[in-house]
Formats: sequence, structure tokens, C-alpha cells
Amino acid sequence: MAKKPAEVAAMFDQVAPTYDLTNDLLSFGQSRLWRGKVAKAVAAKSGQAVLDMAAGTGSSTAAFVAPGIRVVAGDFSEGMLAEGRKRHPEIEFVFADATKLPFKDAEFDAVTISFGLRNVVNVDAALKEFYRVTKPGGRVVVCEFSQVAPALRPFYNFYLKRLLPFASRLASKTPEAYAYLSESIAAWPNQKALAAQIQQAGYENVGFKNLSFGIVAIHTGFVSKAQKSAKAKPSAKKVSK
Repeated sequence: MAKKPAEVAAMFDQVAPTYDLTNDLLSFGQSRLWRGKVAKAVAAKSGQAVLDMAAGTGSSTAAFVAPGIRVVAGDFSEGMLAEGRKRHPEIEFVFADATKLPFKDAEFDAVTISFGLRNVVNVDAALKEFYRVTKPGGRVVVCEFSQVAPALRPFYNFYLKRLLPFASRLASKTPEAYAYLSESIAAWPNQKALAAQIQQAGYENVGFKNLSFGIVAIHTGFVSKAQKSAKAKPSAKKVSK
């Protein structure tokens, strides 16, 4: 759980070919439903640009592809990017570290990340970078595993600690990746704590919506035009004569 970037990237390089199929199996098909909800929250329109971070093989990014929309898939796993380029030649894939994005200020109308923020070594730095590249009037959409309803917590913890490792050994050649998944979910902050982090990064009107009884939560935040233009103005300096 030290989340060393090189080690996490290498882990995802190994699982790239079977990653999407395994996720569908282990989520009982819910991952497709979650991706659809994220696409609705992003609400991209013609003429806009969307950055999808931790895009992996592009399965999440494909939901944003539509005429007139520029879609960029960013990830720090070369294995995932290579697999994504083969599957989705219509999508622009870019190697990108979430804490130091290779994009200009205010380049995207929406920045989104699904099930990848947990893997970032410095979440606050990543959120600040997301804010930097978001246009005035734009938004961030974060879809991440979260804290389930109290009544379901014992069952969900049993799934994470017992069933998920067992199923991953059957469905994947690299079950250690899914052991990491279980550990990272358990260590992740709850919905309100993540909302506070997103707000601290600069976004306004931050809120969240639980999916599947809180197994997953979609957080949204917005950049007001006045908010970002005010920050861009240089502060007045006294000039001594």
C-alpha cells in the first residue's frame, strides 16, 4: 500500500489484456452501468474537450466519443495504453502522470477519472492538476469505490477479503493485482472526506451520488468562470518612488 508509482504501473501493465473482462466478472456487470452514469455526469457536448485519466484500455473513454468532442485518454501504464491503442484507434492516448499532467492550463471542459484516483501516490496534487487543466465553467467527475451503507458493510467486507481474492485467482493470471484492489478500497476515504479534498483543490459546488448502495460514488465539482478569472488576475503591487 506504499503505492510506489513504478510498481503500480508495472502491475497494470501485466493485467492489461484481461483487465476489462475481469472487471466485468468481478463487478457482476455493474462496471458497465457505472461507466454510463459517469458519461451522463460528464455531459460532454460538441465542441468540448474531455480528459479521461486512468483511462486504461479506453473502455471508460469510449463512452465520451461523439461527433465534435475531443477525447483524450491518459494513463501512466504503458501496457494499458498499448492495449487501448489497439482496441480504440479513434481515441487519442497519452502517457500522463496525474500529479504532473502534460497539458496546458484550462485545456479541458471536463476532467474525469474512474477507479484510478486510489492508485495515485499524491491525491491532493492530482486534484490540483485536474483543476489547473479544467476550463472556467468546466467540471471534474470522479468515480471511485467508496463506503457502503452500514447494513451492507459486513457482507461487502466479506466479499473484499474472501470472495474477491478467490474469484480473482480463477479469473486472472495476476491475482495479486486484485488483492491490491481490496486493500486500496479498504484504505480509501469515505464520500464526505473525498468531497472535501476535491473542494480543497479549488472546485466549487462539490457533491456526490452513491451507486450500488455506496459501493461506488460519483463526485462532481465545478469551476465558475468568475472563480478562475479572479485567480488569473495579477495582484496589485505597490511601486516605490
